[in-house]
Amino acid sequence: MTNIPQLLVHNPDDTVGVVVVEDLKAGTEMLCVVTHDNSDFRVTAKADIPIGHKVALKDLSTGDTVIKYGEDIGKMVGNAGVGEHVHTHNMKTKRW
Repeated sequence: MTNIPQLLVHNPDDTVGVVVVEDLKAGTEMLCVVTHDNSDFRVTAKADIPIGHKVALKDLSTGDTVIKYGEDIGKMVGNAGVGEHVHTHNMKTKRW
């Protein structure tokens, strides 16, 4: 188990965090740090997830709003359980 954060969460209300290390492998128990208050928790990665990509912090279903930075950034177009990869295959960003 590492003491180096592998996942950053900006706001306690966020439903996703961002992978901040290279080569995150499925099965890794990630140290997650909430930058808002420097609290931490752990989530197990359910897949290999590239750096900069999102991880579900709660079960997300099609139609759910995705919260990052405490803001609505998109909508789920597929499902993702806790620790699963959230990206263009299951989320539509509101930027496009």
